[in-house]
Amino acid sequence: MSIKKLALITTLVSAFFLTGCDNKQSATTDNKSAEPVKVSTLKVGVISGPEEEVAEVAKQQAKELYNLDVELVIFSDYVIPNQALSDGLIDVNAFQHKPFLDEQMKERGYKLAIVGNSFVYPIASYSKKLKPITQTEETGSGVKVTSPRGETFFIPANSTIAIPSDPTNLGRSLLLLQHEGMITVDKSKGLLPTVLDITSNPYNYKILELEAPMLPRSLDDAQVDLAIINNAFAGQANLTPSKDGIFVEDKESPYVNIIVSREADKDNENVKNFVKAYQTEAVAQKADQIFNGGAIRGW
Repeated sequence: MSIKKLALITTLVSAFFLTGCDNKQSATTDNKSAEPVKVSTLKVGVISGPEEEVAEVAKQQAKELYNLDVELVIFSDYVIPNQALSDGLIDVNAFQHKPFLDEQMKERGYKLAIVGNSFVYPIASYSKKLKPITQTEETGSGVKVTSPRGETFFIPANSTIAIPSDPTNLGRSLLLLQHEGMITVDKSKGLLPTVLDITSNPYNYKILELEAPMLPRSLDDAQVDLAIINNAFAGQANLTPSKDGIFVEDKESPYVNIIVSREADKDNENVKNFVKAYQTEAVAQKADQIFNGGAIRGW
């Protein structure tokens, strides 16, 4: 996390411990009387980049529909938002899917609850080296895959494939490789296989684990042939699954993103209203625009 982000969190700690789910009162005054007007506030953690832009529309919808003031707290990685939520620095976050949340709660003992779905942001593979081929083109040893645009790509044997290193997205990437017939993994590992659980790799693909923010830059590395990148970081590099993906997770993915609160706040009216504000047509249209058709509504 940058110094700027740390400063923001420090400010939140010093100014508030848990104010987001409380109702505040303000007054409007005319010449005759002053009546209290309820103004609600909620602090929502999101990842910087395209998902932040989507959340900005949800913020506007919350104000217009429910008089709910939303303050977006921006993070640059996937670890801090759940810690901040558990510690009371924010009230809700919207950045993760259930397998990731389950793993974090298991490892760290967080008391968090799913309060709604947002979007499926399909993970996808990208390359600056691989080019489309014809169906009949001679290729040699490796695997042919089909892009969302109907183009055929060939992944040669011994190619180096960069994938996210965090446990959930690592497993997600390996399952995507398996879906394309490139490897097989141990079924007993469910959604969380690791490279040690690869049971078959007939084309000797080399799996390189990198931190998620580094993956877009890895496409310029002479040693990397293909990288599997989350939408949040792909978007920052102007990559979209439908336009640039080599092979892409489909809409049946179990990795729908979720909106999360603390367990104690799951029935809070402000939290419920934010979920309803997020699950509006205006937010869906913004996500479709930003992700170029790569965001599938999960509600």
